[in-house]
Amino acid sequence: MLGTVLLLLLALAKPACPSPAGVASRRAEALKRLLEVFGMEDPPAPPAHFKKPPQYMVDLFNTVANADGVTKNPDILEGNTVRSFLDRTHSKDMRFLFVLSSVAKNEKILTAELHLFRLWPKVTDGPKRHHFCQVSVYQVLEKENPDTPGGKKLLAARLVSLQTSGWEVFAITPAVRDWTEDESSNQGLLVTVQGLGGSPLDPPPLQFASGRDHHESKKPLLVLFTDDGRRGASLPTGSFPGGSHMPRHGSLAGSRSTRSLDRLQPCQRHPLSVDFEEIGWSGWIISPRGYNAFHCKGSCPFPLGENMRPTNHATVQSIINALKLSEGVSSPCCVPDKLYSINLLYFDDDENVVLKQYDDMVAGSCGCH
Repeated sequence: MLGTVLLLLLALAKPACPSPAGVASRRAEALKRLLEVFGMEDPPAPPAHFKKPPQYMVDLFNTVANADGVTKNPDILEGNTVRSFLDRTHSKDMRFLFVLSSVAKNEKILTAELHLFRLWPKVTDGPKRHHFCQVSVYQVLEKENPDTPGGKKLLAARLVSLQTSGWEVFAITPAVRDWTEDESSNQGLLVTVQGLGGSPLDPPPLQFASGRDHHESKKPLLVLFTDDGRRGASLPTGSFPGGSHMPRHGSLAGSRSTRSLDRLQPCQRHPLSVDFEEIGWSGWIISPRGYNAFHCKGSCPFPLGENMRPTNHATVQSIINALKLSEGVSSPCCVPDKLYSINLLYFDDDENVVLKQYDDMVAGSCGCH
């Protein structure tokens, strides 16, 4: 996959040919192939108006990746995709609806969470004051009559303190799996808040952030952890050791004399800038601005030293080539022998925020193979 990206970017960086139509066609084809690497057919349209991503998604990106999007630890995420959805009902009666049409059919739902922000409770005095309440989350089965027998199904319930504010997270994976298998079954969620005796609290001392009158960062959020099956397994992967800052300038294609000199240099890793703004993707990609893919170049001369990280096969091939024991056997090539994944935080076509991890996107080290 990484090789495909590098070839496409090198093609874009070559001097323009005489025909403008030919340049435009080549660029369009290259960008189409690059989108395929990122699992897309067309780039998502940027949000119509400025939209701030949910803080949870920004914090998750910063936990998973460094500033250039390179994965810090490959075991942090469950799956390779995290999708967030805002409530579409803006209701004040604790009914929530999340439209999941952007979830691809090939994505496996691993975990689904409902995030609700618990506001500071209203002060109630006297003997009626409560310290805890029970919050229950139901999957709505009958939209018009959720309170009738069979009208809803309990997904999660817990006691919640009324003395503080903060986020409450409820696991609702079964409901989301139902909705992705049959989109018409999505009648939303119902949340109830009751006293310890089971009766509704009046006035309710607990209010979750819902409706249009609360700050965007506190609104209900559905978070899905999924896996689309796109996994790279060609080379070893691992946590990035650091220092992947993207160069701001520099051509991706060197001169002929430079390339000739490269063949005399030992195999090693060199910078390769991928700038999403130059590609034209900065409108829908939130983070990172770009990243350093790195690439490998240089010679693998006989005898191969340990510093060239040769495989046993490369060592034998180098010997056969040096001694001319067989015709048509070339010297080993300088290629990546360790690859790292990167993460993109972006808006999809429905303006939902997605965190997606892509394997084999950064050359971590080079060797003679």
